[in-house]
Amino acid sequence: MGKYLEMIRIRFLMMLAYRTNYYSGILIYSINIGAYYFLWSAIYGGKENIQGLSITQMTTYIAVGWMARAFYFNNIDREIAIEIKEGKVAVEMIRPYPYLNMKMMQGLGEGIFRLLFFSVPGMVIVSLVFPVDLSANAETWIYFFISIIFSFIINTQINLLAGIATFFLFNNDGLIRAKRVVIDLFSGLILPLSFYPMWAQNVMGYLPFQGISYIPSMIFTEGFKGSQVFEGLFNQAVWSVLLIIPVYVLWTLAKRQLVVQGG
Repeated sequence: MGKYLEMIRIRFLMMLAYRTNYYSGILIYSINIGAYYFLWSAIYGGKENIQGLSITQMTTYIAVGWMARAFYFNNIDREIAIEIKEGKVAVEMIRPYPYLNMKMMQGLGEGIFRLLFFSVPGMVIVSLVFPVDLSANAETWIYFFISIIFSFIINTQINLLAGIATFFLFNNDGLIRAKRVVIDLFSGLILPLSFYPMWAQNVMGYLPFQGISYIPSMIFTEGFKGSQVFEGLFNQAVWSVLLIIPVYVLWTLAKRQLVVQGG
């Protein structure tokens, strides 16, 4: 455990060296949230709610979704791809720790940095400018933080799958870009899943993406109530476990046909 904590610490310090980038990122995210706010204000057009969400809940949903993204988002898929192309992965694989676990801990260190220096101050700024409803219910905050931890695990495992695919594709930049678009679209970050046609909701119910953004955002806005909260957390927990299987199966196959390009 000590070596994993050290990996988290090192990545946190690396991100701290470039923290100015995240101050500008807060401004960009705030502008983005503002654009969505004015768009949804026009869509609501005086209606009290749409699909069970008021305009205030929708604004909160958007703000929380984008700020939570700063925590669960990471670039380990691209890092793995670069290490494979440059031949560095061969050295990393002989180090005295599991390669995938190391990558996950680095992603966690990055996520903790983003949470402290991006999400928290960004949420404070956004709540002062836009009608964001921050819940006073302690249970809502607890469930939300549990939920975004699951979000990180699910998103990171999908990133690991995309990164490992480089062993087979050798150049998967297109796959990584496509994966990010799919996650943003199907996770509920851009549009709550309840706004999709019923057939699309049924299909997405069998996919892990809703556990990345939609579930934590609905928990925070209290769009989920009672048993829905526990059903959402259970869904995330199940996918967090299930995704381990394809990750390690693909990793086992990848190690058998490692081809180092360069290095």
